[in-house]
Amino acid sequence: MIEDIPVIETERLILRGPEERDFEAFAAFSASDRAKWVGGPYPRARAWGGFLNTFGHWALRGYGMWMLEDRATGATAGRVGMIFNDGWDEPELGWHVFEGFEGKGYAYEAALAARDHAARHQGLDGVISYIVPDNHRSAALAARLGAVIERDGEVMGHACKVWRHPRVAEVPA
Repeated sequence: MIEDIPVIETERLILRGPEERDFEAFAAFSASDRAKWVGGPYPRARAWGGFLNTFGHWALRGYGMWMLEDRATGATAGRVGMIFNDGWDEPELGWHVFEGFEGKGYAYEAALAARDHAARHQGLDGVISYIVPDNHRSAALAARLGAVIERDGEVMGHACKVWRHPRVAEVPA
């Protein structure tokens, strides 16, 4: 299954399937206050389930989240990709940047690459992002990516804004 996850390389990142070595960084993020934007913080056991969920998305849906590997250091820098959990309206482009990698433009670089790949190879074009109103950094990133607020919504029991991303053909070259 892991060999079916495509690898995408950008200038500074490798977007790849999860490996067991990524779990410590994922668990640290999951336990941190920064995970509040994705329903956390979570205890380690729940983080393990969330980590394994990555494989389930790829196996069942043919798309999912990639781990972000910093090309310069090999460190696990975060996750980005498509999520479509039970009860959601449609697939979402989501991102998490781990501690020490924020503010470097990695989320933007990775989200552009993931969104383009999803549109061109997975039939997921013009996707959404669910963003809790107080998550100003994610809202700013969505706007930088060219997404616009489409409507009010709810995700995981929390009110959110549903941001609609442009279709690939609408993105300036």
